[in-house]
Amino acid sequence: MAQADDVHDLIGAIYDAALDPSLWPDVVGRAGRFVGGQVASIFSKSPIAGGGHVLCQSGIDPHYCRLYFEKYVKLDPATTGQYFAEIGQPIAVSDLMAQDDLRETRFYQEWAAPQGMVDFISAVIDKSATTAALFGVFRYEGDGLFDDEARARMRLIAPHIRRAVLVGRLIDVKSSEAAHFAGVLDRMPCSICLVDRAGRLVHANAAGRQLLEAGDPLLTRDGRVAARDGRLDHALQGLIATASRGDAAMMTENAGVLLTGHDGTHQLAHVLPLTSGMRAAVGRGLDASVAILIRRTTLERTPFPELIAKAYRLTPAELRVMLGIVDVGGVPELSVALGVAETTTKTHLRRIFAKTGAERQADLVRIVAGFASPLGG
Repeated sequence: MAQADDVHDLIGAIYDAALDPSLWPDVVGRAGRFVGGQVASIFSKSPIAGGGHVLCQSGIDPHYCRLYFEKYVKLDPATTGQYFAEIGQPIAVSDLMAQDDLRETRFYQEWAAPQGMVDFISAVIDKSATTAALFGVFRYEGDGLFDDEARARMRLIAPHIRRAVLVGRLIDVKSSEAAHFAGVLDRMPCSICLVDRAGRLVHANAAGRQLLEAGDPLLTRDGRVAARDGRLDHALQGLIATASRGDAAMMTENAGVLLTGHDGTHQLAHVLPLTSGMRAAVGRGLDASVAILIRRTTLERTPFPELIAKAYRLTPAELRVMLGIVDVGGVPELSVALGVAETTTKTHLRRIFAKTGAERQADLVRIVAGFASPLGG
């Protein structure tokens, strides 16, 4: 594992990028090298509709980047497996399929091989019903496949990238100079509370003051920002205490605390240290050491492809074929679209029939339609 000071410095840079988006290209490149690859990216893509876009990248040839989303995203054999991975779970292409099988695909032969790429490791940092956002790192032929150390490094760094990306969505500002920060905060629609090391409220923006005055799910108790629920308050205070010690102390912490109001609505509280890097100027200017950012969220229903996979115990490859039968059509057309041999598609299809009880491709279409319908399932 890398030297502790280098890891701490990288984590600090990640959180600085939450306040200054111009830092992301350098941060993504550093994070990629930390994991063990030369090229890295934060991007989103859909395993259902195809397509997607790059949020930030370092080292990727723009031509191949454009080609991927215009043509090859639907051919990528790893897409389904990546999408259904748990948030923060490192998953490499080599975890999903053997190298010999990968090299036979049209995706590898036309997109990966010309660039000399041999493996890709990613972690989901956010997910909706149809789309996943990922942080991913590529390796070239000379680097070899990703190993256990690379997976450990991805597992360490991905939660901080996730938190910084989510926080950055809340604080979408180009300047975080302390002299202007209080005014900027008041214009933010999300709730933001700045506290000292003991959790005492130093400043809250307009939305934050409204939230605290309502007393649900956060309130002030003896001048300290606290959660209404005692159990959740214990977790929140723990995060505040940890964050007040700086970026290094946050290395193993979760992204935040999910708070529930009296009416059943959910709000996610992210805790951000203000003790190093460009964030220290904000902290000194307002005598605060920790920022608490609260956003309303919803517990999304499980995406219907995931429901299908769980209901019938389908592998990622089998799910791709099942959805492809609906989207593309018969075996010959689907094999071309996926870049695999027809015999491979037929093998997956036989297994799908056995697991689902379907006898014809039309039966598979009805199964998928039933799960996709809001009245299905």
